[in-house]
Amino acid sequence: MQPLLDLIQRHKAGEPVGIYAVCSAHPLVLKAALKQGLEDNSLVLIEATSNQVNQDGGYTGMKPADFYSLVHSFADELGFAKQNLLLGGDHLGPNCWQHLPADEAMAKSDVLIEAYVEAGFRKIHLDCSMSCVGDSIPLDEATVANRAARLCKIAETTWQRVGGEPPVYIIGTEVPVPGGAQELEDELEVTRPSDAAQTLDMHQTAFAAMGLDAAWERVVGLVVQPGVEFDHHQVIHYDAPKAKALSEFIETVPGKVFEAHSTDYQADDAYGELVRDHFAILKVGPALTFALREALFALDAVEREWLGEHRASHLRETVEQVMRQEPDYWHKYYANTGHQRYLDCQYSFSDRIRYYWSHPVVDAAVQKMVSNLSELPAPRTLLSQYLPNQYKAVSRGEISADPESLIIHKVMEVNRMYSRACGSFTEEQ
Repeated sequence: MQPLLDLIQRHKAGEPVGIYAVCSAHPLVLKAALKQGLEDNSLVLIEATSNQVNQDGGYTGMKPADFYSLVHSFADELGFAKQNLLLGGDHLGPNCWQHLPADEAMAKSDVLIEAYVEAGFRKIHLDCSMSCVGDSIPLDEATVANRAARLCKIAETTWQRVGGEPPVYIIGTEVPVPGGAQELEDELEVTRPSDAAQTLDMHQTAFAAMGLDAAWERVVGLVVQPGVEFDHHQVIHYDAPKAKALSEFIETVPGKVFEAHSTDYQADDAYGELVRDHFAILKVGPALTFALREALFALDAVEREWLGEHRASHLRETVEQVMRQEPDYWHKYYANTGHQRYLDCQYSFSDRIRYYWSHPVVDAAVQKMVSNLSELPAPRTLLSQYLPNQYKAVSRGEISADPESLIIHKVMEVNRMYSRACGSFTEEQ
């Protein structure tokens, strides 16, 4: 984690640098992140979320050690330097177990934290802001802080047992809940500096009470709401003047920056403004898998036109059918009916479709499409119709025309926006 600590020190010294965290478990999104890091000679921060990856497997079926091994295998495959690869855990706490009494949920959170640190994750977001059965709603700040300190103690004990670099920590949470809002108001309230100060003070007090003063020095970031959010079909864009007081507040706090979640789908120039205003850690997830879905749907159209209905994989129809048959990942989020529900399932910015790409039936359709278009490459004219930017990259000789390269290049269109804003290049560049 020393490269991250060095970057934050540079930022606190006045250099407008930051880093973005790729929050996804999809193999092609992970490869896109690493390829972007190779292109930039930069740090790459990849984070698993508690619902994606946990001791029970999460929705990906992966435990923390599995995810760690997967990312490192991709780094080996692509020749990415391990010293520039940082792995973190996002929203680690009782998020997945809110349906349980608090004691049970926190016991599971203890195991979760231990599993992440034991596997080798060293950027740890301690988030105990969610209420469990029997808790007040919302949860009071002291309880949130005390629970976070409890998890930090476990992380520290685990690190001391397994060795390696000491963890760095992120505290706090955004409002509304992670993963995008279900409905947006016209305005989104920016975190008040007084609330940010209270979060820091309460956590520092809780850490001190548990003998975690040394760990507090490694708390590098605070999650706040800078006024950015998205729901199914709308985006609230960053308005720098509204965040001015919050930005000025963190300048007075040594060694700490803000971490901004739900920054997906912002205007290109907003990312540079966010970094300049000390939101030096930017989270991105749904926007990456949204681009992935765009690429897969485009290739589905290419395949059908090129090879005909009889030979085509029918990927899009397959994922639609699986989502209808197994609606658990979207039915609580998409309240509309009829055609609007169809639009939500296919095109929502919250991108609940991302939960289905690893489904065996859907994955088989993806593999068939990739195989078909690899064996019989489509005419460049069809690529130009459905993936015009990728067609241009092929024409310039920047990428090959195989399906995986086209998909990764499409995802990297998102990475590049964040990369330009963060400028988190290594000293060797």
